[in-house]
Amino acid sequence: MRIKNIFAAKRPVISFEIFPPKSGDVIGIISGTLGRLKKLGPDFISITYGAGGSTRENTVKIASLAKNRFKMEVLPHLTCVGHTAQEIDDILGALQAEGIENVLALRGDPPANSENFDYGANEFKYAVDLVRYIKSKTDMCVGAAAYPEGHVQSKRLSTDLAYLRQKVDAGVDFLITQLFFDNRVFYNFLENARRIGIECPISAGILPVLNAHQVRRISSLCGASFPAKLLMIIEEHANDPKEMERAGIEYASQQVQDLLDNGVDGVHLYTLNRTEPIAEILRNVGLVNGDFQRHAHV
Repeated sequence: MRIKNIFAAKRPVISFEIFPPKSGDVIGIISGTLGRLKKLGPDFISITYGAGGSTRENTVKIASLAKNRFKMEVLPHLTCVGHTAQEIDDILGALQAEGIENVLALRGDPPANSENFDYGANEFKYAVDLVRYIKSKTDMCVGAAAYPEGHVQSKRLSTDLAYLRQKVDAGVDFLITQLFFDNRVFYNFLENARRIGIECPISAGILPVLNAHQVRRISSLCGASFPAKLLMIIEEHANDPKEMERAGIEYASQQVQDLLDNGVDGVHLYTLNRTEPIAEILRNVGLVNGDFQRHAHV
């Protein structure tokens, strides 16, 4: 099913992001994760794509596994950094051969250890170029990323919003935001996006703060700011992993509840391949019961 049709049929749409394990029995490991997440009844699962396409093969395999064995709707990420048009054709063809109808079009990060990487030397310089290409070659449903606090390489929020409008005009069917920790940031972004004519569904990306060091690193990469309340939580529990996780789950639950209360189109939870914290958040906001059962649309 096309994800745009899920948004058309219900709100809020609840989705999760997972990533291909970096080592070991990738399919065996991720099968366990998918089996546990399926019990939570997500409307779709997104699968990340490593820097420079480093997990490309496993992303396609996992997307097929989730779609065809676990009967979950999937949204594989696709980045254009370092890829030729022929390579993009091959990936799209492989996805379509597995019955996959959705893709998240991203510019992506350059391969590791690629200093002074020249984005301009690629056939696809920006995500909007990839969106246009996918739409010209396929009938797939295309999602894209949105940045409530602006992309880290964008100097002004207004400029970043203008680029986002270009992506939507190029054919994007829905948006998923980068993580944020202050819902006011999201509401301000949403108001500005609607004001400039971005009308497609926008799902709010939420990352539970389960590990102080890890979340600081992730936030430094994506530019997400920390509100004072969250900083106090991190400072208080940084050296107590169990309490940090408990407090992080509570904080994320409050974020999600507020988003639901304000009629958000969707909530996209960055799982970091962990199931129980996500299950607890959904229990806290009444979206699943104790047995991890939620009525999903798909």
